[in-house]
This record gives sequence, C-alpha cells and structure tokens, in this order.
Amino acid sequence: MESETSLQAHADAEPQGKDLSSRLNWLRAGVLGANDGIVSVAAIVVGVAGVSVAPGPILTAGMAGLVGGAVSMALGEYVSVSSQSDSQRAVIERKRRELAEQPEEKLSELARAYRRKGLSEDTARTVAEELTERNALEAHLSVDLHADEDEVVNPWHAAFASAISFTLGAILPLLAILLPPEAWRVPVTFAAVLVALAVTGGVGAHLGGGSRGRAALRVVIGGAIALAFTFLVGRLLGAAGV
Repeated sequence: MESETSLQAHADAEPQGKDLSSRLNWLRAGVLGANDGIVSVAAIVVGVAGVSVAPGPILTAGMAGLVGGAVSMALGEYVSVSSQSDSQRAVIERKRRELAEQPEEKLSELARAYRRKGLSEDTARTVAEELTERNALEAHLSVDLHADEDEVVNPWHAAFASAISFTLGAILPLLAILLPPEAWRVPVTFAAVLVALAVTGGVGAHLGGGSRGRAALRVVIGGAIALAFTFLVGRLLGAAGV
C-alpha cells in the first residue's frame, strides 16, 4: 500500500515538475534573447554615436538593428525548434509503432523500468499493466524519455517569443541614447546597458542554477568590450571622414 501511495504521489508531482521546468526554460530563453537585443543594438547605436550624436542616424541605425535582429532571432529559433519538434514527433511515432507491433515485449520493458526504480517485481508488473491500460504511449514516453506527447515544442511560439524578447531588450539602448542631451548620450547608454546586462546575466544564471555574480560579471565585461570597441571603430571612421 505504501509503495502504491508513494508511486501515486510521484505521478501527481511529476507533471507539475515538468511544467515548472518547461516554464523556467522558456523564461531563461527570454532573458537571453533580451540580453542579445541589448548588446546588439547598443553596439550599433554606440558605433554610430562615435561618428555623430545626431538623433537621425542613430535612430535609423538602431531601428534597422532592432528589426533585423528580431527577424534573424525569430528565423533562427524557428529553424532550430522545428528540427527539435520533428525529432520529438519521430520518437513518438516510433514508440507508437513499437507498442502496436510488440505489446507484450513493451509491457515487460515498462515493468523492468519500474523495478529499476525500486518497486518489487509484482508491484512493478501491476503498475505497468495499469498504466498500459490507461495510456501505454504516455507511460513509455514518461519512463523512457521523460517526455509527454503533448509537450512537443511549437516552433511558431518559440520564434514569436524570441522576437519579442529581443525587441524588448533592444528598446533600452535606443531610449538610453536618444533621450538624454547630446553630451550625455554615450555615457548614459554605457551605464544603462551595463546595468541591464548585469541584471539579465544574473537572472539567467539564477534560472539555470549557476552563480549570479560570476555570470553578471562575465556579461558586463563582454558588453563593455563590445561597446568600447564599436565606439572606437566609429570614432576612427568618423576621423577618417568615412
């Protein structure tokens, strides 16, 4: 009785754990997308500001970077997630075919999987039979692949989320360089971008279970180098009359 109660509790908790993990992964991807938007557009507008702090060229370059980056991120995410989705569907179809062709063999395989989890032979067989009667495909996907038939990733959702997160991140450096007076545009942008990178780096590391301090420091250093380099290139090009 205790084994069955424990198994039921595990079964109830497992979908919640999977759902939470999926949400954290999406949130982490959104944070990283925003981080890309911040760095990419900041580098563009700061590079242009190295030549001229006039709002027209900065806005034009920044908007071009924002739109181009968002589209590029969406397309890249769509292609990547489409491949993942195709692989997931192929695995599901293979499992469905095996269950239709080898039901007894797959039942024994499921029982062995539960024995490896610590259940007795009789209990494992009983659990395997009951789960097979309820939904054999779901039982095998959960045990063998820690997946669910309804969890196949949607490439359109991924593409949309990537584009939105990139756009939200890109808006920050645009506002930071256009709103202040001309003399303060570059310093304010540097400061705003580095603070934002520290936040996104720390949040991303926290969601991934890493060190927030080290991650934030790495992202800030990388962002500072990118901004300094692009500003210097803009200065040199401007001095050369390009």
